[in-house]
Amino acid sequence: MSKFNDIIYSEKPVLVDFFATWCGPCQMLSPILKQVKDNLGERITIIKIDVDKNQELASKLQVRGVPTIILFQQGNQLWRQSGVLSKDEITKIILEKTNG
Repeated sequence: MSKFNDIIYSEKPVLVDFFATWCGPCQMLSPILKQVKDNLGERITIIKIDVDKNQELASKLQVRGVPTIILFQQGNQLWRQSGVLSKDEITKIILEKTNG
């Protein structure tokens, strides 16, 4: 948990993907997030958290379904969404919420 806090308290925005290995939509989201990272490069950190292996963290952040993506900056939750979005939608939201 402390490592997670170290990551989300970064100056750089952090997009956290809560997923499960058995989740079909999660598998669809993975290449989309790679495209977002390729597009934004060093402006964003993207990490993946397996909810089955990190149940305490998922519970603390009230992740009820997967995939859920949450955008943090300096420890603040700026945005969250469950389900699959397109690369363009995710990129636009990140830039809007973090003053790009």
